[in-house]
This record gives sequence, C-alpha cells and structure tokens, in this order.
Amino acid sequence: MKSAAIVGASGYTGRELLALLARHPRLRAEVVMTARPGQAPEPPAFPHEPRIDPLDLDRLDAVDGVFLCTPHGAASEIARAALLRGKRVVDLSADFRLRDPAVHARTYGAAHPAPELLRSAVYGLTEHAREAVAAARLVANPGCYPTSILLPLLPLLQAGLVDPQAPIVADSKSGTSGAGKAPSERTHFGNVHENFLAYGVGSHRHAPEIWQAAGTDRIVFTPHLLPTFRGMLSTIYVPPARGASADAMRSCLAERYAREPFVRVYDRGQPELRCVQHGNECHVAVTASGPLVVLVAAIDNLQKGASGQALQNMNLMLGLPETDGLR
Repeated sequence: MKSAAIVGASGYTGRELLALLARHPRLRAEVVMTARPGQAPEPPAFPHEPRIDPLDLDRLDAVDGVFLCTPHGAASEIARAALLRGKRVVDLSADFRLRDPAVHARTYGAAHPAPELLRSAVYGLTEHAREAVAAARLVANPGCYPTSILLPLLPLLQAGLVDPQAPIVADSKSGTSGAGKAPSERTHFGNVHENFLAYGVGSHRHAPEIWQAAGTDRIVFTPHLLPTFRGMLSTIYVPPARGASADAMRSCLAERYAREPFVRVYDRGQPELRCVQHGNECHVAVTASGPLVVLVAAIDNLQKGASGQALQNMNLMLGLPETDGLR
C-alpha cells in the first residue's frame, strides 16, 4: 500500500479524490487537510468521510504522494515543502501549468511565488506525457477545459492534418462545479437554472494554457456555463489541411488512442454528458461539416478534468497501475 495526503480536501476536487481513494486497492488517503493552518478541524460532511484537519506540513512526512487541491496561488509554498521532504506532488491548481513566469503573472495578476519550480514541473496530460509523468516529482494537472480540447486536437496538429494558418474555434461548456465550491452570484442556483451564457470571452485564464500545450495561439477559446453540476462538452471547429478529411482525422485519433484506457473515439454518434459523468473517460466524435471538421469531446470536469486525471498521474508517479481506483 502507498499513502497520500489531500491538501484542500473540503473543495469539490478534494472530495472527489476522497471518493476515488476510498475504492483504490493500493493507495489510501492517510492525511486529509484543509489548505489553511490553524483552522478548526472540519467534521465529516457524510458518515463515510474522514475529518478534515488543519494544514500541518509536518504531517506530509508520513505519506508517499501529495495532492494539492488548493486555490490558485496557495499551492506553491506547500509544493515546495512537500518536494523538500522527497514527496511526489500533483498540483490541481494552476500554479505550475504555465512554464513562463511572465505569462503566469499576466494571466493570474501576480508574480509566481515559486518560479524556480516551473522548470521541473511536468504538464500532466497523461496520454501525451506518460513517461515524463512517471519520472516526475511535480506534476501540473491540466485544467478541465484544456483537457477536453487538447485530447482531441493534439494528435491532429502533430500529424499535420490541420490548416497551419487558419484559426481553430473551441466552443466549450461546463457544469457549475468547474467554478469551485465558493458561492458566487453567477453560480447561484437561481441564476443558473434555465439559463445559459458565455463568460470570459477573449480573456479566460485557460487560453494561454491551451496555446502553450498546442504550440499555437490560433485557437479561439470561448467557455460557457451549463445549468448542470458536472460534465463538460467542447465543440472544436477545425479547418483541415489541404487533402485532409474528417475520415483521416477520425482514423488518426482512433489509432493514437487505440490502447488508451480512458479515451474513446466514436465510429458513429455524438458524445453526451451522461455518458462520461462520474467517470475518467474522454469521448470524442469527428464529423465533416461544410469546409470544416467538427470535433466533439465530452469529459467529467471533476474526474478527467481534475481529480481522476490527478489520480491517473499519481498512480504513474508511485509505480502503481494507471487505472487503479478509476475503473
């Protein structure tokens, strides 16, 4: 058995990890803490959950791996302390996703608190970084929107099937849990119920992360808020390269992901949220539409978009079967 700490366990991603580790055959949640020192312990929200203790960095000595489910900006110091103790760290915040500290400062409005760690952080889109993740001490878990866009798009860019000059449009929709646990007027039930809207148009913080991983800033990304709790669907409008087709793109994705346990490429039909909710899979469909090819990808934003992918990465880092706790 291996052991892990969950820091920030009271949020949505922390609680999702608690549920995943409760059924994990080889990794247990040994230490469960908030991201704040000195706070009174939080009683279990449900009878089967453990108590959530205040942050105590010395308790990290007792574990093999550390999950950081903290707000952006709060993860860096805890990551530094865990790494100094020789622990493997998966950060679910955005602190280590952007390699350039100047880009991070522009995107998040503050200087990076641990720029010396950026060089060693591995961007943990597992299917495209498996060997690097397995050898890493620090993994930056990708954002949910980037995961839903990059998984279908990266193989096509790498294969030269996308027009290298034309823009790519990523139109993405997320359930409200993507905004986190803290209540706000925007995610209040009364403002979400029977409503639908775009937000962060032209300014969303995930755009630089998508551009960095895709190697191009030609991707126009617009997020939307769905009146659901969990689930994410991205519709990506791709201009094909000369001679490329929807069939060629579908074949490329099917071949690239044929042996991947968590990516399913459809032969027919379209992904739906209900097919991926409460699971770690990404479902992808490829369809010709006039001069464009339309990719539709669906994930659970709390699993493949956050905690499930984090566990997938930690399994690799600790030498455990990648699918443990996720089937």
